[in-house]
Amino acid sequence: MTANHNQDAKPTIQAIITGATGMVGEGVLHECLNHPDVTQVLVVGRKPCGVSHPKLEEIIHADFMDLTAIEHRLSGYNACYFCLGVSSVGMNEAAYSKLTYDLTLHMAQTLARLNPELVFCYVSGSGTDSTEKGKSMWARVKGRTENRLLQLPFRKAYMFRPGYMHPTKGLKNTHRYYRALTWMYPGLRALFPNHLIKLQELGLAMIHSVHKGYDKRILESRDILELARK
Repeated sequence: MTANHNQDAKPTIQAIITGATGMVGEGVLHECLNHPDVTQVLVVGRKPCGVSHPKLEEIIHADFMDLTAIEHRLSGYNACYFCLGVSSVGMNEAAYSKLTYDLTLHMAQTLARLNPELVFCYVSGSGTDSTEKGKSMWARVKGRTENRLLQLPFRKAYMFRPGYMHPTKGLKNTHRYYRALTWMYPGLRALFPNHLIKLQELGLAMIHSVHKGYDKRILESRDILELARK
């Protein structure tokens, strides 16, 4: 299971996806399974994603801070779409950092060691604080996570900062908040074309990042839209 290095063949993507039981991860998984350039998908999660597809393999693993038992199954990939995340509501900074910074970095460091040619895509969020010094706790922690990921020896790493994402029709893990705003989307997109994106566009941008690339490492909504259209 290796990336296709035949110069005469079209490059293919073998991707690891985390967070596939959440809205963002489910949407990214959906795009990968339907995209011809993606030939293999490994979902790593704490519970089954509920999807069956010929391209899809799944690992159920409870402790992302100890990957020893599954390391042998994490090599041979050239992309990781890291969509795992938790809400900071009701959490103190130490607890949120453990589930956001510590967990993400542990898996990222493991993947960088096993797959030096890997492109790592991290879903952060609009408003993330790269200075790590702002008043918003979640934004500081996300900023620290982004900054550290950008220092790891991946082939490339991209930090995705979407704001509102229009859900993909038919998927089951759409947040109630997004469902409630669906009717407003066409008008809002017309008014703010560079600030609202579709979940489908996030998935396409991640796929395109692997072989088409982008000149920025931190992608706001307008950058995500541009990369999705490449």
